[in-house]
Amino acid sequence: MQRRHFLQSGAALAATAATGTWAQGKWPAKPIRLIVPFPPGGGTDANSRLVAEKLTVLNQWTVVVENRPGAAGNIGLDMVAKAPADGYTIGMGQASNLSINPALYSKMPFDPLKDFTPIVEIAVQPVVLVVRADSPFRTLADFIKAAKAKPGGLSIAHAGNGTVGHLAGEMLARRAGIEVLQVPYKGAGPAMNELLGGQVQLYFGNSVSVMSQMTAGRVRALAVSSAQRLPAMGDVPTVAEQGFAGFDASTWLGLVGPAGMPADIVARINKEVVAMVARKDVQDKLASEGNIPVTGTPQQFGAFIKAEHAKWGSLIREAGIKLE
Repeated sequence: MQRRHFLQSGAALAATAATGTWAQGKWPAKPIRLIVPFPPGGGTDANSRLVAEKLTVLNQWTVVVENRPGAAGNIGLDMVAKAPADGYTIGMGQASNLSINPALYSKMPFDPLKDFTPIVEIAVQPVVLVVRADSPFRTLADFIKAAKAKPGGLSIAHAGNGTVGHLAGEMLARRAGIEVLQVPYKGAGPAMNELLGGQVQLYFGNSVSVMSQMTAGRVRALAVSSAQRLPAMGDVPTVAEQGFAGFDASTWLGLVGPAGMPADIVARINKEVVAMVARKDVQDKLASEGNIPVTGTPQQFGAFIKAEHAKWGSLIREAGIKLE
Protein backbone atom coordinates (compact mmCIF):
# COMPACT_ATOMS: atom_id res chain seq x y z
CA MET A 1 0.00 0.00 0.00
CA GLN A 2 2.94 2.34 0.43
CA ARG A 3 6.17 2.57 -1.53
CA ARG A 4 9.46 2.92 0.28
CA HIS A 5 11.35 6.08 -0.47
CA PHE A 6 14.98 5.09 -0.95
CA LEU A 7 17.80 7.61 -0.98
CA GLN A 8 19.07 7.83 -4.51
CA SER A 9 22.69 8.89 -4.37
CA GLY A 10 25.73 7.27 -2.87
CA ALA A 11 26.56 10.51 -1.10
CA ALA A 12 23.16 10.60 0.54
CA LEU A 13 23.48 6.97 1.59
CA ALA A 14 26.86 7.66 3.11
CA ALA A 15 25.50 10.64 5.00
CA THR A 16 22.59 8.59 6.27
CA ALA A 17 24.87 5.81 7.43
CA ALA A 18 27.06 8.31 9.23
CA THR A 19 24.12 9.57 11.25
CA GLY A 20 23.18 6.05 12.29
CA THR A 21 19.65 5.97 10.87
CA TRP A 22 17.83 2.79 9.99
CA ALA A 23 19.80 2.45 6.73
CA GLN A 24 22.38 0.76 8.98
CA GLY A 25 19.66 -1.17 10.77
CA LYS A 26 20.16 0.94 13.91
CA TRP A 27 16.88 2.81 13.97
CA PRO A 28 15.09 2.63 16.29
CA ALA A 29 17.85 1.96 18.77
CA LYS A 30 15.92 3.44 21.70
CA PRO A 31 12.29 4.22 22.67
CA ILE A 32 10.27 6.52 20.42
CA ARG A 33 8.28 9.27 22.16
CA LEU A 34 4.78 9.80 20.82
CA ILE A 35 3.62 13.16 22.16
CA VAL A 36 -0.15 13.48 22.49
CA PRO A 37 -1.13 17.16 22.82
CA PHE A 38 -4.31 16.38 24.79
CA PRO A 39 -4.97 14.71 28.17
CA PRO A 40 -5.77 11.02 28.72
CA GLY A 41 -9.33 9.91 28.12
CA GLY A 42 -10.18 11.64 24.85
CA GLY A 43 -10.30 10.46 21.26
CA THR A 44 -6.81 11.66 20.33
CA ASP A 45 -5.35 9.85 23.32
CA ALA A 46 -7.24 6.61 22.60
CA ASN A 47 -6.09 6.47 19.00
CA SER A 48 -2.53 7.40 19.94
CA ARG A 49 -2.36 4.56 22.44
CA LEU A 50 -3.70 2.13 19.84
CA VAL A 51 -0.98 3.20 17.41
CA ALA A 52 1.73 2.97 20.07
CA GLU A 53 0.56 -0.46 21.21
CA LYS A 54 0.38 -1.94 17.71
CA LEU A 55 3.73 -0.53 16.58
CA THR A 56 5.30 -1.94 19.73
CA VAL A 57 3.74 -5.38 19.35
CA LEU A 58 4.03 -5.76 15.58
CA ASN A 59 7.50 -4.25 15.08
CA GLN A 60 9.17 -4.77 18.45
CA TRP A 61 9.61 -1.02 18.74
CA THR A 62 9.16 0.73 22.07
CA VAL A 63 6.69 3.57 21.53
CA VAL A 64 5.94 5.57 24.67
CA VAL A 65 2.89 7.86 24.82
CA GLU A 66 3.51 11.18 26.54
CA ASN A 67 0.49 13.43 27.18
CA ARG A 68 1.26 17.15 26.97
CA PRO A 69 -2.09 18.97 26.96
CA GLY A 70 -2.81 22.68 26.80
CA ALA A 71 -3.62 25.58 24.46
CA ALA A 72 -5.78 23.44 22.16
CA GLY A 73 -2.83 21.21 21.31
CA ASN A 74 -0.25 23.95 20.81
CA ILE A 75 1.89 23.03 23.82
CA GLY A 76 2.39 19.40 22.85
CA LEU A 77 2.95 20.08 19.16
CA ASP A 78 5.45 22.81 20.01
CA MET A 79 7.49 20.19 21.86
CA VAL A 80 7.50 18.10 18.69
CA ALA A 81 8.52 21.05 16.54
CA LYS A 82 11.48 21.82 18.81
CA ALA A 83 12.65 18.21 19.26
CA PRO A 84 15.68 16.78 17.46
CA ALA A 85 14.70 15.58 13.97
CA ASP A 86 16.11 12.10 14.57
CA GLY A 87 12.90 10.05 14.50
CA TYR A 88 12.75 9.53 18.26
CA THR A 89 10.13 12.21 18.90
CA ILE A 90 6.92 12.27 16.89
CA GLY A 91 3.52 13.72 17.66
CA MET A 92 -0.15 13.15 17.00
CA GLY A 93 -1.19 16.18 15.00
CA GLN A 94 -4.80 16.95 14.30
CA ALA A 95 -7.13 19.48 12.74
CA SER A 96 -7.11 21.85 15.70
CA ASN A 97 -3.38 22.35 16.14
CA LEU A 98 -2.31 22.12 12.50
CA SER A 99 -5.11 23.82 10.57
CA ILE A 100 -7.36 25.78 12.96
CA ASN A 101 -5.19 27.33 15.66
CA PRO A 102 -3.04 29.41 13.27
CA ALA A 103 -6.13 31.41 12.29
CA LEU A 104 -7.48 31.65 15.83
CA TYR A 105 -4.40 32.78 17.72
CA SER A 106 -2.56 36.02 17.06
CA LYS A 107 0.68 34.31 18.13
CA MET A 108 1.64 30.71 17.51
CA PRO A 109 4.70 28.91 18.94
CA PHE A 110 5.21 27.11 15.63
CA ASP A 111 4.41 27.33 11.91
CA PRO A 112 2.24 24.30 11.06
CA LEU A 113 3.32 24.33 7.41
CA LYS A 114 7.07 24.77 7.98
CA ASP A 115 8.00 23.32 11.38
CA PHE A 116 6.80 19.74 10.90
CA THR A 117 7.41 16.71 8.73
CA PRO A 118 4.11 15.07 7.72
CA ILE A 119 4.35 11.30 8.19
CA VAL A 120 0.95 9.67 7.77
CA GLU A 121 -2.72 10.42 8.25
CA ILE A 122 -4.52 7.85 10.42
CA ALA A 123 -8.21 8.64 10.80
CA VAL A 124 -11.03 11.11 10.35
CA GLN A 125 -13.39 11.69 13.26
CA PRO A 126 -16.75 13.39 12.75
CA VAL A 127 -17.99 15.62 15.56
CA VAL A 128 -21.15 14.57 17.39
CA LEU A 129 -23.62 16.70 19.34
CA VAL A 130 -24.72 14.73 22.40
CA VAL A 131 -26.90 15.24 25.47
CA ARG A 132 -27.40 13.22 28.64
CA ALA A 133 -29.78 10.30 28.35
CA ASP A 134 -32.31 12.11 30.57
CA SER A 135 -32.25 15.30 28.49
CA PRO A 136 -35.58 16.56 27.12
CA PHE A 137 -33.89 17.17 23.75
CA ARG A 138 -34.64 14.27 21.43
CA THR A 139 -33.66 15.98 18.17
CA LEU A 140 -31.53 18.85 16.93
CA ALA A 141 -34.74 20.79 16.32
CA ASP A 142 -35.67 20.41 20.01
CA PHE A 143 -32.38 21.97 21.06
CA ILE A 144 -32.61 24.85 18.56
CA LYS A 145 -36.20 25.62 19.62
CA ALA A 146 -35.14 25.75 23.29
CA ALA A 147 -32.10 27.91 22.47
CA LYS A 148 -34.25 30.41 20.60
CA ALA A 149 -36.65 30.59 23.54
CA LYS A 150 -33.81 31.23 25.98
CA PRO A 151 -30.90 33.05 24.27
CA GLY A 152 -27.62 32.29 26.02
CA GLY A 153 -29.33 29.98 28.47
CA LEU A 154 -27.99 26.70 27.14
CA SER A 155 -24.35 25.64 27.32
CA ILE A 156 -22.32 23.47 24.95
CA ALA A 157 -19.11 21.88 26.20
CA HIS A 158 -16.16 21.28 23.92
CA ALA A 159 -12.65 19.91 24.32
CA GLY A 160 -10.88 23.27 24.14
CA ASN A 161 -10.81 26.56 22.29
CA GLY A 162 -9.84 26.01 18.68
CA THR A 163 -11.00 22.40 18.46
CA VAL A 164 -13.39 21.27 15.75
CA GLY A 165 -16.03 20.81 18.45
CA HIS A 166 -15.70 24.49 19.32
CA LEU A 167 -15.96 25.66 15.71
CA ALA A 168 -18.78 23.25 14.94
CA GLY A 169 -20.75 24.81 17.78
CA GLU A 170 -20.03 28.29 16.45
CA MET A 171 -21.01 27.26 12.93
CA LEU A 172 -24.26 25.72 14.12
CA ALA A 173 -25.16 28.74 16.23
CA ARG A 174 -24.58 31.07 13.28
CA ARG A 175 -26.49 28.90 10.84
CA ALA A 176 -29.41 28.38 13.24
CA GLY A 177 -29.53 31.98 14.44
CA ILE A 178 -29.22 31.04 18.10
CA GLU A 179 -27.12 32.26 21.02
CA VAL A 180 -25.49 29.62 23.23
CA LEU A 181 -22.78 29.57 25.88
CA GLN A 182 -19.63 27.84 24.66
CA VAL A 183 -17.74 26.18 27.54
CA PRO A 184 -14.13 25.07 26.85
CA TYR A 185 -12.39 22.27 28.75
CA LYS A 186 -8.87 20.89 28.66
CA GLY A 187 -9.73 17.84 26.63
CA ALA A 188 -12.61 15.52 25.79
CA GLY A 189 -12.52 13.60 29.08
CA PRO A 190 -13.20 16.61 31.33
CA ALA A 191 -15.87 17.90 28.92
CA MET A 192 -17.73 14.60 28.97
CA ASN A 193 -17.52 14.43 32.75
CA GLU A 194 -19.12 17.87 33.05
CA LEU A 195 -21.93 16.83 30.69
CA LEU A 196 -22.60 13.69 32.71
CA GLY A 197 -22.48 15.72 35.91
CA GLY A 198 -25.09 18.17 34.64
CA GLN A 199 -22.87 21.25 34.57
CA VAL A 200 -23.58 21.71 30.84
CA GLN A 201 -26.54 20.67 28.69
CA LEU A 202 -24.75 19.55 25.52
CA TYR A 203 -21.34 18.45 24.30
CA PHE A 204 -19.94 18.76 20.79
CA GLY A 205 -17.18 16.15 20.78
CA ASN A 206 -15.41 13.91 18.33
CA SER A 207 -16.95 10.52 17.73
CA VAL A 208 -14.25 8.61 19.60
CA SER A 209 -14.84 10.55 22.81
CA VAL A 210 -18.61 9.89 22.84
CA MET A 211 -18.90 6.30 21.57
CA SER A 212 -18.35 4.52 24.88
CA GLN A 213 -20.86 6.68 26.72
CA MET A 214 -23.40 6.19 23.94
CA THR A 215 -22.91 2.43 24.12
CA ALA A 216 -23.37 2.57 27.89
CA GLY A 217 -26.62 4.49 27.43
CA ARG A 218 -25.45 7.54 29.36
CA VAL A 219 -25.66 9.98 26.45
CA ARG A 220 -27.79 10.37 23.34
CA ALA A 221 -26.64 11.77 20.00
CA LEU A 222 -28.66 14.48 18.28
CA ALA A 223 -26.54 14.94 15.16
CA VAL A 224 -23.30 14.11 13.38
CA SER A 225 -21.47 17.06 11.84
CA SER A 226 -19.91 15.26 8.87
CA ALA A 227 -21.33 15.39 5.36
CA GLN A 228 -22.43 11.75 5.55
CA ARG A 229 -23.65 9.61 8.41
CA LEU A 230 -21.03 7.75 10.38
CA PRO A 231 -21.21 3.96 9.82
CA ALA A 232 -20.80 3.29 13.55
CA MET A 233 -23.78 5.61 14.23
CA GLY A 234 -25.96 4.84 11.24
CA ASP A 235 -29.17 5.89 12.98
CA VAL A 236 -27.86 9.36 13.91
CA PRO A 237 -28.73 11.99 11.27
CA THR A 238 -26.27 14.61 10.13
CA VAL A 239 -26.66 18.31 10.87
CA ALA A 240 -27.03 18.81 7.11
CA GLU A 241 -29.98 16.41 6.98
CA GLN A 242 -31.77 18.39 9.65
CA GLY A 243 -32.13 21.62 7.75
CA PHE A 244 -28.55 22.89 7.36
CA ALA A 245 -27.41 21.87 3.90
CA GLY A 246 -23.66 21.78 3.36
CA PHE A 247 -22.79 21.67 7.05
CA ASP A 248 -19.55 19.68 7.36
CA ALA A 249 -17.00 19.76 10.20
CA SER A 250 -14.76 16.82 11.04
CA THR A 251 -11.55 16.48 12.95
CA TRP A 252 -8.69 14.27 11.81
CA LEU A 253 -5.38 13.06 13.12
CA GLY A 254 -2.05 11.84 11.88
CA LEU A 255 1.60 11.53 12.81
CA VAL A 256 4.06 14.37 12.32
CA GLY A 257 7.67 14.88 13.29
CA PRO A 258 10.00 17.86 13.52
CA ALA A 259 10.96 19.53 10.25
CA GLY A 260 13.93 17.92 8.58
CA MET A 261 13.35 14.31 9.60
CA PRO A 262 15.40 11.91 7.44
CA ALA A 263 13.30 10.69 4.52
CA ASP A 264 14.12 7.05 5.18
CA ILE A 265 12.81 7.19 8.76
CA VAL A 266 9.66 8.98 7.59
CA ALA A 267 9.17 6.32 4.93
CA ARG A 268 9.58 3.49 7.39
CA ILE A 269 7.15 4.89 9.96
CA ASN A 270 4.68 5.59 7.16
CA LYS A 271 5.03 2.06 5.76
CA GLU A 272 4.52 0.41 9.15
CA VAL A 273 1.53 2.58 10.09
CA VAL A 274 -0.17 2.03 6.73
CA ALA A 275 0.29 -1.73 7.13
CA MET A 276 -0.98 -1.55 10.72
CA VAL A 277 -4.12 0.43 9.83
CA ALA A 278 -4.87 -2.06 7.02
CA ARG A 279 -5.18 -4.89 9.56
CA LYS A 280 -8.75 -5.99 10.20
CA ASP A 281 -8.41 -5.86 13.97
CA VAL A 282 -7.19 -2.26 13.81
CA GLN A 283 -9.87 -1.27 11.28
CA ASP A 284 -12.55 -2.82 13.49
CA LYS A 285 -11.19 -1.08 16.59
CA LEU A 286 -11.06 2.30 14.90
CA ALA A 287 -14.54 1.91 13.43
CA SER A 288 -16.03 0.75 16.72
CA GLU A 289 -14.90 4.00 18.32
CA GLY A 290 -16.28 6.23 15.60
CA ASN A 291 -13.26 6.65 13.33
CA ILE A 292 -13.02 6.45 9.58
CA PRO A 293 -9.54 4.95 8.89
CA VAL A 294 -7.53 6.95 6.33
CA THR A 295 -3.89 6.56 5.29
CA GLY A 296 -1.66 7.58 2.41
CA THR A 297 1.79 8.89 1.60
CA PRO A 298 3.62 11.61 3.54
CA GLN A 299 3.16 13.84 0.51
CA GLN A 300 -0.60 13.27 0.48
CA PHE A 301 -0.83 14.05 4.18
CA GLY A 302 1.18 17.22 3.71
CA ALA A 303 -1.13 18.38 0.89
CA PHE A 304 -4.18 17.60 3.03
CA ILE A 305 -2.82 19.65 5.94
CA LYS A 306 -2.32 22.61 3.62
CA ALA A 307 -5.85 22.32 2.25
CA GLU A 308 -7.39 22.10 5.71
CA HIS A 309 -5.26 25.03 6.88
CA ALA A 310 -6.71 27.14 4.06
CA LYS A 311 -10.31 25.97 4.59
CA TRP A 312 -10.52 26.58 8.32
CA GLY A 313 -8.50 29.78 8.12
CA SER A 314 -10.96 31.23 5.64
CA LEU A 315 -13.96 30.25 7.78
CA ILE A 316 -12.47 31.67 10.98
CA ARG A 317 -11.57 34.98 9.38
CA GLU A 318 -15.02 35.33 7.82
CA ALA A 319 -16.67 34.61 11.18
CA GLY A 320 -14.33 37.00 13.00
CA ILE A 321 -13.37 34.42 15.62
CA LYS A 322 -10.12 35.20 17.48
CA LEU A 323 -8.37 33.79 20.54
CA GLU A 324 -5.37 35.05 22.48
